[in-house]
Amino acid sequence: MQELLRIAPVIDDLGNLFSDAGHEIYLVGGSVRDALLGVLGHDLDFTTSASPDQTEALLKQFTPTTWAIGKEFGTIGALKRSEGNDWQIEVTTFRADVYRSESRKPEVAFGDNIDGDLVRRDFTVNAMAINIATRAFVDPYGGLDDLADGILRTPSTPEISFSDDPLRMLRAARFAARLGFSVEPGVVQAMKEMAERIDIVSVERIQAELTGLLLTDSPREGIDLLVRTGLADRFLPELPALQLEVDEHARHKDVYEHSLTVLDQAIELEKARGHEPDIVNRLAALLHDIGKPATRRFEGPKVTFHHHDVVGAKLVTKRLKALSYPTHVVKSVAKLIDLHLRFHGYSDGGWSDAAVRRYVRDAGDELERLHILTRADCTTRNRQRATRLRRAYEELEWRIDELAAQEELNSLRPHLDGTQIMEVLDLKPGREVGQAYAFLLEHRTEHGPIPEDEAVDLLRAWWAERNG
Repeated sequence: MQELLRIAPVIDDLGNLFSDAGHEIYLVGGSVRDALLGVLGHDLDFTTSASPDQTEALLKQFTPTTWAIGKEFGTIGALKRSEGNDWQIEVTTFRADVYRSESRKPEVAFGDNIDGDLVRRDFTVNAMAINIATRAFVDPYGGLDDLADGILRTPSTPEISFSDDPLRMLRAARFAARLGFSVEPGVVQAMKEMAERIDIVSVERIQAELTGLLLTDSPREGIDLLVRTGLADRFLPELPALQLEVDEHARHKDVYEHSLTVLDQAIELEKARGHEPDIVNRLAALLHDIGKPATRRFEGPKVTFHHHDVVGAKLVTKRLKALSYPTHVVKSVAKLIDLHLRFHGYSDGGWSDAAVRRYVRDAGDELERLHILTRADCTTRNRQRATRLRRAYEELEWRIDELAAQEELNSLRPHLDGTQIMEVLDLKPGREVGQAYAFLLEHRTEHGPIPEDEAVDLLRAWWAERNG
């Protein structure tokens, strides 16, 4: 295996160290899987017969940089510098955890053999190991064949595996998306039958898996697996609810399929525009239309969803808070959903410079993300209309860039700051200063920049009229 040769400087010394002390140590789990796929990174996972105390003592001989944050779970971490590379290593004592049906977390128990450790892992492709002292390959559950066939199976029965740790059902979706694998039918059936068991898992763990899924290169199939099995109903019910709503233009089978398409296109735009995977972009793309079920109305032969942007922003705020997403993520996603229809006014008739400035001002720091979401949302089978929408948004972006160059639009501020306003009007801090600031900001948006002395005269005239 070519990847083993690459990491040989690290694993040879580590294997000899543990072997000489009378312990077994194996490269394990995702590290073996990725090595077989030729994509092994610099994070290496090992499992050992040594106790946590013994592991810690041996690793301190191996490298000066170690940590024991996960020691209660049997894991000792280390950083090893070798031949110009930094390797982050985690060594965990063989595990034989005990699970309680009502518990969110396993009761940690240590095992005494590699097969017992591997059977408790989530999928067979993650249940392979390599003895780094002898190079013996350990694969008691057929993980190598499943890796070659692109199939996700569990080492034990899926019912036992998912009962032990229900979060593994979400991991099935993430690995299916990340690896492009199919999920064995028995595993899918168990996910359907046991979906309710995900309720005992903490929202923080669920959120981490959902985020991991969304940040893969192609999350669509994994998301659809969560919806088809009923898992999404347990923690993101607004998403499967979109299956019931027919798109107003009959462009897609339903709003759900449209949302997956928008997500696909947002990911492609992320890449094309040179961005790293962005959870805000992806949540906004997937959930931009979640306000449609609540706003659907039948007006003759037409279906409408008036104000679904506003309703959707409120719904997504509530849902993402419930999933314990950080406040800045919640606010950014809600803002994008609230603004995602704004462009259609431009595409229907064009905007004045003031309207373009207002678009930029309202988007604020989310402007680039709004560009991505709006472009991704321009989906239609009508090629002529799709071309018109694409060209309209290209024109809008060009105008934004042109105005930005002329007016430093990206840092749009009033002509005078709060301190200057207080000096000109002889005010103390308070509501009136904010009102004056808002007046100057609106004037800047509508009319563009003016010299500071003109801004002072304008402010005084506004103040005199206001108090006249």
